[in-house]
Amino acid sequence: MTSHMRESEPRAEHVCPVCRGDVHSEIKRHKTLGVFVPLWGPGPCHNPDCAAYEPPRPRP
Repeated sequence: MTSHMRESEPRAEHVCPVCRGDVHSEIKRHKTLGVFVPLWGPGPCHNPDCAAYEPPRPRP
């Protein structure tokens, strides 16, 4: 299996715990044995009607 085939597999969808709406995945870094590895998790909720709403952050 080539690398581009592995990357094309669908990732699990994340939901907001408050409004149960879909949220995008967000990547964070985790240091393991001196090396930073990617850690995928749920991002902030961008639904303005949700109590856990966070406005979009400007990209650097």
